[in-house]
Amino acid sequence: MLDDLAKPDVQKLFRDLWTDPLALDPSRRAARVTEEIARHLADLAKLLEANDHDPEITAQFLMRCIFSMFAEDVRLIPAGSFTDILNRATRKPKTLKPELHTLWSVMNTGGYSTSVHEDLPEFNGKIFITPDVLPLDRQHIHILLEASKYDWKEVEPAIFGTLLERALDPKERHKLGAHYTPRAYVERLVTPTVMQPLRKEWDGVQAAASLLFNAGKKKEACKTVDKFHERLLGVRVLDPACGSGNFLYVTLEHFKRLEDEILQILESYGDRQQKLLQVDPHQFLGLEINPRAAHIAEMVLWIGYLQWHYRTHGNILPQPPIIHNYRNIKHQDALIIWKSSKAARGKNGKPITRWDAETYKTDPVTGQNVPDEGATIQDVVYEGVKEAEWPAADFIVGNPPFIGNKRMLLSLGDGYVKALRSTYTELPESCDFVMYWWHKAAELVRSGKVKRFGFITTNSLRMVFNSRVVELHLKDKNPLHLAFAIPDHPWVDASDGAAVRISMTVGSADHTPGTLAKVVSAGKTGQSEQPVTLSEHQGTIHSNLTIGADILAAQPLRGNEKIASRGVIPHGDGFTVTPEQAAQLGLGRIKGLDQHIRPYRNGKVIGQKPVGGSACRHSES
Repeated sequence: MLDDLAKPDVQKLFRDLWTDPLALDPSRRAARVTEEIARHLADLAKLLEANDHDPEITAQFLMRCIFSMFAEDVRLIPAGSFTDILNRATRKPKTLKPELHTLWSVMNTGGYSTSVHEDLPEFNGKIFITPDVLPLDRQHIHILLEASKYDWKEVEPAIFGTLLERALDPKERHKLGAHYTPRAYVERLVTPTVMQPLRKEWDGVQAAASLLFNAGKKKEACKTVDKFHERLLGVRVLDPACGSGNFLYVTLEHFKRLEDEILQILESYGDRQQKLLQVDPHQFLGLEINPRAAHIAEMVLWIGYLQWHYRTHGNILPQPPIIHNYRNIKHQDALIIWKSSKAARGKNGKPITRWDAETYKTDPVTGQNVPDEGATIQDVVYEGVKEAEWPAADFIVGNPPFIGNKRMLLSLGDGYVKALRSTYTELPESCDFVMYWWHKAAELVRSGKVKRFGFITTNSLRMVFNSRVVELHLKDKNPLHLAFAIPDHPWVDASDGAAVRISMTVGSADHTPGTLAKVVSAGKTGQSEQPVTLSEHQGTIHSNLTIGADILAAQPLRGNEKIASRGVIPHGDGFTVTPEQAAQLGLGRIKGLDQHIRPYRNGKVIGQKPVGGSACRHSES
């Protein structure tokens, strides 16, 4: 209304429309809220650990607080009830421990809570099994109270897991301000890996159901749609390096969107029955070696699922228990399992240690973060090693660790790398760590156990030492096919928040042409996400992520043997000097020096026709 223009909030809305329209993007607001919450939690975790509280116990306590804040904002428990307990505790801090212990004990089992004076549903799951409360002083409580004032319905689960993991880990806290992987980037892989095959199937179902409905066969039309819904409920998605669950959550939300379309179609056909079974977190499976990240992934899935429930069903309470302990996120190594392990010892019997692969220090000369040689852990020898089995799934998607082959020993230890390579003898030792995941997933697809897989790798996938693994599966008698690939895409490394370049590949058993997408442009926004424009081409995608002529399949011509030389291979520029430096050394003045410092030209120098003298090189090392 015209009178509304006098209101400051409406004026701000119009001002933002013309001056800062991106401020109105709800996803950006959700990201901002999530970052601010994570900072509060990091501050509190730091204070608690300074009081000698174990980091793991602190993390578990804060996760119970987090879920309670979320629960009061979506009315799983009375609105503001957890915040009221915090408010009372700011006046009498000693009341916090008994009140929270009582609240969480009842949330675990269901029943009447004397803390909030109402009946609460059974939450179950693993979050509230242990209702222990850390002793907090007024400063701690005020930080927790600030976090509780945010609207937890706006938390963005796609980034919340990453930020929470950093906030709760003392060694990761310095990365809290670093970029996180944007949701749009995750969707760029989830869509061709999981959603495109399902939506193609759904398009066929809609067409068939529409024909039946238009022919007056309403029951048959509903049955056709119902059957696809049952099919969707049976689909399992695995992330075998799930971290804090971002890929699984994004896939869950896409499943819920598809399910919403299914239910709308059924309603339009006159079927208004409430479906008792719907897509839920048990369909999304994860393997994660970090126990804290595994717990976070589970909580992220449930928060995302319950957010969706309240967006679509209002304040209707889900059937208790609110959280199920599905054990769908497993804490385990994804590549190998072993019967036993023991400390590695040298020939002198002394323990062998290595860098802990986590602790860095600032180099006094360069100012860069470098491994702290003082932070060491015991290296391990593994016995009775065999290949790890992955849970049965229809689709596999994820972002395995970025560790190059040259850094595997440093990051993983000699014992683990030996156990890994002795288990996967078919893979070249020169391949990167991520290729072990790629290889396992490719085998599952080729054997018919999995429909598709999609992984993020560094863009060195196209290099010979990695593409040989891809080639192994593309050239097999029962070959894998690349359904989708992006050779070079901007990314954010979740391990350290650094901007990197990655490749995306989707493997399938289908013989249809693949889609090769190339980045045409990538803008800068000041955010983690760079708006990316892609061009797409159809065809057979080769192991070096190209289409067209398969140059990797080219064979050397015998007729060319021994008629040409590669010339000098310098292996670095350590002995190269400029003509000016050569003159200062005495070239042209000192007799015989021209036998040691000679003109140096390579193909690039000759092709570019440089003006003036070219570089010179010492002939001796």
